[in-house]
Amino acid sequence: MELARTKLFARLEELGIASDTVEHEAMFTVEQSQALRGRIPGAHTKNLFLRDKDDRLVLVVAKEDTTVDLKALAKTLGLGRFSFGKPEQMMAVLGVEPGSVTALALIHEGSRALAAVVVDEALMAFSEVNCHPLVNRATTRLATGDLLRFMRACGHEPLVLPLQ
Repeated sequence: MELARTKLFARLEELGIASDTVEHEAMFTVEQSQALRGRIPGAHTKNLFLRDKDDRLVLVVAKEDTTVDLKALAKTLGLGRFSFGKPEQMMAVLGVEPGSVTALALIHEGSRALAAVVVDEALMAFSEVNCHPLVNRATTRLATGDLLRFMRACGHEPLVLPLQ
């Protein structure tokens, strides 16, 4: 995983994207990561790796406190009912383990299998966002616009939608 993180940070630098990373204990839930508030400025994200009944995959990047209506989102995207993607799918598509899902995993070649990348419109109100840098033992802060630029550089046009 260190090799992947090195590749990620090199790609951010290549794109001229400034970032700041803080190492910390592993965080598996939004509730656990709330201990970092005040230490790390900017909007904090939660990420959902979803699949529909036809195995079409979607990555959702939402503000940590957004309640995502999965039924409504599936309808908006014209997809079937969502369930969470399987750990082996997550590893194949994003190159990360459960608990480490992140928008920055779009750097993984397998991410081209995603049918959509959805970004919570609520994140657009913040100048900076925080994401795991492929592992849940660190948090990387970058400008919100740079996150969208990174997604595009990885071959994904983010769909910015209201999720709440």
